[in-house]
Amino acid sequence: MVALHSLFWSSALLAARTFAQDAGTASPAPAADADSADAPVSQLAIKTATVTSPAGTFIGNVINNVESYGGIPYAQAPVGPLRLRPPQRITGNLGTRDVTGPAAACPQFVVSNDSKNVLFDLLGDIAGLPFVQDVTGQTEDCLTVTIARPAGTKADAKLPVLFWIFGGGFELGWTSMYDGSSLVNYGVSIGEPFVFVAVNYRVAGWGFMPGKEIKADGSGNLGLRDQRMGLEWVADNIASFGGDPDKVTIWGESAGSISVFDQMALYGGQYKYKNKPLFRGAIMSSGSIVPTEAIDSNKGQIVYDKVVATAGCSGAADTLNCLRGLSYADFYRAVTSVPGLLSYQSLALSYLPRPDGDTLPQSPHLLADQGLYAPVPFIIGDQEDEGTLFGIFQPNLTSPADLVDYLKAYYFQRATKADLAEYVATYDTGIAAVVDGSPHRTGLLNEIFPGFKRRAAVLGDLVFTLSRRVMLQHAQRLRPSVPFWSYLASQNYGTPVLGSLHGGDILQVFLGVLDNYAARSQRAYYINFLYNLDPNVGKGGYPSWPKWMQGKQLMQFFKGSSSLLSDDFRKDSSDWLSLHIDELLF
Repeated sequence: MVALHSLFWSSALLAARTFAQDAGTASPAPAADADSADAPVSQLAIKTATVTSPAGTFIGNVINNVESYGGIPYAQAPVGPLRLRPPQRITGNLGTRDVTGPAAACPQFVVSNDSKNVLFDLLGDIAGLPFVQDVTGQTEDCLTVTIARPAGTKADAKLPVLFWIFGGGFELGWTSMYDGSSLVNYGVSIGEPFVFVAVNYRVAGWGFMPGKEIKADGSGNLGLRDQRMGLEWVADNIASFGGDPDKVTIWGESAGSISVFDQMALYGGQYKYKNKPLFRGAIMSSGSIVPTEAIDSNKGQIVYDKVVATAGCSGAADTLNCLRGLSYADFYRAVTSVPGLLSYQSLALSYLPRPDGDTLPQSPHLLADQGLYAPVPFIIGDQEDEGTLFGIFQPNLTSPADLVDYLKAYYFQRATKADLAEYVATYDTGIAAVVDGSPHRTGLLNEIFPGFKRRAAVLGDLVFTLSRRVMLQHAQRLRPSVPFWSYLASQNYGTPVLGSLHGGDILQVFLGVLDNYAARSQRAYYINFLYNLDPNVGKGGYPSWPKWMQGKQLMQFFKGSSSLLSDDFRKDSSDWLSLHIDELLF
């Protein structure tokens, strides 16, 4: 079924072979106390390789000319009294660890046990399929990094480092589903070898629990703190793996891309560790600034209170300590009691980074507006049809008025209905809304139910495509000397209903499953950027990609070619967003 093809479930579906969760009860996977570091050597491993670093000695596998070290701990297990607390650094040496097996997943929030899920009603009981069931090997002891490097890399190689932050709506995802081997081998093939690092971080209620109790405890945005500690581990240890800690580029997709900007803006733009920058460049694939209400706002408190009530902790003198004392199974059920990503509520996420006065002093859009983020070169872009995947969940919203009511009820309580109606009107109505809707450039096709294409355009622009433009306008105004490039990916044009959907670049650009021009050129541009902080310097043969501020042009990628596109489409909508962004807080 097309709706299951290449999802921004880049988490759920790209890792289908490891899924096994009962969606009806959202019960936790067994193996809650699994220790990935002690996994046995895979029978498929042809040989092993060993690296000794300040953190310990690690035995990895060697397959297809790539050495992989999966599940190296960078922090103490956040269990028991450390649940819902900032990551605690491992201070001692880990000794010798077998890390030939895949890293275990942090607990996953795949399907809510209390949500209005119209999509599942339409497509059948998808939640009952094996790959939307338990993720094997889930464990709260999951704060690890996975490293891949060209086989035989020497400790003094000083290769640039690509630090990957996975996506999944801040509710699901883990490192083992993103095999960096194909990217590493591609770098070798073009004469630009590098070291790949992926970081596991806590998601959903484990990593992004909101509430005034969380703020008072100083435990907000734990997933972002995990990512930061992973970067610090890289600074301390990656040289032993042949990587250069002074040449780190952070890259993420979807929630990972939003996390990349959040890392740039963390602590108001503080990105140094031991007086040295943790990264020197950034790549954001589908995501940047997300305006959000505070962690102790009414939105956040509703989520916390629901979790507490489901856990049976409402009567406790200290509800947060009560949550920490729950069994894994009980805490899992409580965390998954709120609406999830794969639901009617869709992008109005229960769990996401929110300003806590510490890690994020203000909403990311305000930090961007004040230039309070790391002044590093970056690449940022989107899929052409970011919203189709998320607009398919609400077939009952058939009119502009319905869409306005939906946005008001689930997304933007601060905005007035009149203002939201004004915004929706920038996308036209009737036949014009269908023709101009998403998937874009498909005329009257793909309107699977009334209002779908308009809604898909609106959701995609709000969260991804046009919010990107707003961020770039800030960057041009505040940091004109810092170079940046932007793109629009259209290589999946023609896919029925979903078009060039959110997450569609994972199969091609990241995993290299489809060997087409878009995959090869984007990989080359990214690795050139990793090496030289300029996508045009390095591997040749592709068109020159101008900086965005030089004419505000995007590189538009197709299956077999690329061309420049003026970044002025849907200008009325983006102008409206720029003027009203303070009202549009998730």
